[in-house]
Amino acid sequence: MRITYLAHSGFMVETTEVIMIFDYFRDPSHSVVKTLQKRPDVPVLFFVSSHRPDHYKTEIFNLAQNHKRVYILSNDVEARDTNSDLAIQGMSAGDVVENLPGSITVKAYPSTGEGVSFLVSTRSGRTIFHAGDLNLWHWDEDPTRKEVAKQSDEFTRIIKRIAEEYPTIDVAFVPVDVRQGKDFALGATEFMETIKVKNLFPMHFDGDARLACDFGAYPFHNNVSTTFHCMHDPGQSINLEVPKPGVGKYIS
Repeated sequence: MRITYLAHSGFMVETTEVIMIFDYFRDPSHSVVKTLQKRPDVPVLFFVSSHRPDHYKTEIFNLAQNHKRVYILSNDVEARDTNSDLAIQGMSAGDVVENLPGSITVKAYPSTGEGVSFLVSTRSGRTIFHAGDLNLWHWDEDPTRKEVAKQSDEFTRIIKRIAEEYPTIDVAFVPVDVRQGKDFALGATEFMETIKVKNLFPMHFDGDARLACDFGAYPFHNNVSTTFHCMHDPGQSINLEVPKPGVGKYIS
């Protein structure tokens, strides 16, 4: 599995069978186009977690025109933006789509922002979670403790629901927004303490990687066995070995 950082919350995940592109917002390194040129026969799945401009650009409908492609869009994306000739699957929280190219299955979960989060399962049983704007969003200037508690309860409820169905996740892309000050990693930390995450990639840090990648500053109460990956330069890639469930052998 090859993972490439695009920008902000954008990542490209390549397997032998499919190319998955999450929250394409911009791609200053042109990694997507270069990859599509190198792998012309591989189907492409585009995931859009919300309509917000830092998660979605209509430019995606002009990419991969020579590939088999499917668009998996949060249902808050305006229908007028899309081309009716394309294979488009809208998703709301709770929806499941099966038998996508590469034998991919996707389940949408709620978000604490707008749109949805995605849990992707591959044919080999590996799991990839892209949180979109699912995070513990509260700020130093939040007006009341009651509001902070409400946001925290909502976030906890959602990740516990995910954990009931997927107690272990192989790869997770989660927001770590340094604008939240001292609370920048509360959401990511709770996520990892609730769900066994094998590989974590922080995102949504607007290029300020110094604090986002200071994993020793995350406020853990319990030990986790997560491997942390700091990818902050557009175009930065890693070949990640993820074992097939129930088998010690590593597969691509």
